Amino acid sequence: MPMPTSTLSRELVDTYRAIATSTLGHITDTGYLKGITAQTPSKRLIGRAVTVTLPPMDGSMIREALATAQPGDVLVIDMGEDTDRACWGELRTLAALNKQVAGVVTNGCATDIAALNQLHFPVYATGISAITTRPVNGGGHLNETVRLADTVIEPGDLIVGDADGLYALTPQAALEMAQPALAKQDWEARYRQELLATDMAGAVQA
Repeated sequence: MPMPTSTLSRELVDTYRAIATSTLGHITDTGYLKGITAQTPSKRLIGRAVTVTLPPMDGSMIREALATAQPGDVLVIDMGEDTDRACWGELRTLAALNKQVAGVVTNGCATDIAALNQLHFPVYATGISAITTRPVNGGGHLNETVRLADTVIEPGDLIVGDADGLYALTPQAALEMAQPALAKQDWEARYRQELLATDMAGAVQA
C-alpha cells in the first residue's frame, strides 16, 4: 500500500528538530508513548510514521514497509499481543539505513543489541529480547491505524523522540503546538541565562 499523502510539511517537520519532548510534556500528555524508550545510543528521532501491524511471530510485512518507506520516514510497528518478541535487529537496521529511514518505533522488542549500539540509528522499543519474529508470510497490514502505548497512530503522523521519551502527534496537533513549544523553549533559555548569571555573580562575591 502506498504512503498516504500527509499534511505534515517539510518545514513543520524541520521545526520539530529544535523541540524537545520534555517541552511537549509541559504542554500535553496526549501522544506520549509511555514505556517505549530508546534502546540505542542514537536517540533523536523526527519523521513521518509509516505504520506496520504484525500477526503473531511473523515479521514479513516489515520487508514491504522498508521497500515503500521514503527517506526520513519512521517505521511504527505494532506487535499486537506478541510484545515479548523482537521484530527489529541488525540486518533490518542496515536495510533501513540504506533507505535513509529515520528510525523505528515498536511496542515489541529489539535484538542484536550489541550490533545496534554500533550503528547510528534510533531504535525505540519496550525492551530487548532473544526471541524474534520469523518470515512466516502470514499477513499483516501496512499504513493502517495502529495503537501503541494506548496512543492511536495514523500513517503520516509526526514521531518525535529523544533521550527523555517519545511522542506521536497528529499533523494538526503538531501544527498547533509548534509555536507554543518554541516560545516555551525561548523563555527557558532566557531564564537559564538569568540563573547562570546569578550563580556567577554569587561566586564572584564569595
